Amino acid sequence: MRRLGQHFLKNQEVLRKIASALEISEADTVIEIGPGHGELTRHILDRKPQRLIAIEKDKGLAIKLAHSFPNLEVVLGDALEELPSIANDLEGDYKLCGNIPYYISGYLFRTIENLPKKPTLSVFTVQKEVAERIAAEPPKMNLLAASVRFWAEPKIVSFVSKKDFSPSPKVDSAVILLKTRPAGSPADRENYYPFVKALFKQPRKTVLNNLSSLETDKEKLKEKLEKQGIDPSLRGQDLSFSQILELSRVFAE
Repeated sequence: MRRLGQHFLKNQEVLRKIASALEISEADTVIEIGPGHGELTRHILDRKPQRLIAIEKDKGLAIKLAHSFPNLEVVLGDALEELPSIANDLEGDYKLCGNIPYYISGYLFRTIENLPKKPTLSVFTVQKEVAERIAAEPPKMNLLAASVRFWAEPKIVSFVSKKDFSPSPKVDSAVILLKTRPAGSPADRENYYPFVKALFKQPRKTVLNNLSSLETDKEKLKEKLEKQGIDPSLRGQDLSFSQILELSRVFAE
């Protein structure tokens, strides 16, 4: 399983915490990414969701899952490719969860970011460093945190020791909950992501220097920043999500 970057979570208490964080009701549809042997699957099914759809890339595991859990809908394939069509075909809301291989976490968040129909709630086990970056606040704001915050409010549920996995990875993990925000306007979305890329292009540079790629007249740039109550000598890491969002709107005018 190492070839797929899979490390299976075996700590039952952590698995229960993840299932609990999903706040499953009998009307819920849940999509699980990379269920493996069904470690988390079992806990989710115990909470009796209306539907549980599991996306598993490994054919052997997918076959075993289908045999072990008759009520489980197993989709064989790559979650990054299958998730958009599965989510789009659902009639109602859904929730998303999974123990995410480290090498696909960034791709997964971008996939969710681009979904026309996003989950109402997501709970993932990811590398501890990734979770901390996503949940960062000023003065540790960063490109990943700013990008995810446009569509979700993050919260770290718990930290998970590398010893709680089999095989054991090299680093610790964390369970992160992402509560999806109400959809922003198309204009906000179109402007926001190019703006944050410029803002964090060179993290050690000041807001003034990074944003000069969007406004070459530095006096006008200073004026825009100061009107928003932002010191031009600050760095992107010092700004809150609300400040970043408002600035993206100002620079779109």
